[in-house]
Amino acid sequence: MALLAACGPSNGGDKQATESAPAANAENSSAASSADVDPAAKSDSKGVGKFTSVEIGAIDNAMADKGKGVFTAKCSACHQITDQKVVGPGLKGVTKRRTPEWIMNQITNPVEMEQKDPVGKALLAKYLTQMSFQNVSDDETRQILEYLRKNDQ
Repeated sequence: MALLAACGPSNGGDKQATESAPAANAENSSAASSADVDPAAKSDSKGVGKFTSVEIGAIDNAMADKGKGVFTAKCSACHQITDQKVVGPGLKGVTKRRTPEWIMNQITNPVEMEQKDPVGKALLAKYLTQMSFQNVSDDETRQILEYLRKNDQ
């Protein structure tokens, strides 16, 4: 990078660096605020996305069984249902730490969650890997949630 800076014009280069500094500072302050969030701590946030109210009752074992299949196919390459980290965090206890809405928004809207949700930002900062979009339907997302709830009993 020093070589690139040394090759740029002296007047224009300084002005450009000065103009872009506030944007860099805004990004740093955003990163600092996400650093203040402990991703392992309980959060009542609903996250960012279409799920604003999810009704849950007793665990639906049939739905949880379907969720296990979806989880295995679309999530298990990066996540375990234990506390073991693979690429992303282990998910044991996630339904005790996060709201159903947050979990479902994270599954269906991972990019925006990691850009706008404080917990999502903190998870990205901790694991240094962006969760990929797996094109999981709303029904499949609800099935995964049920599987995670059953696992956390």
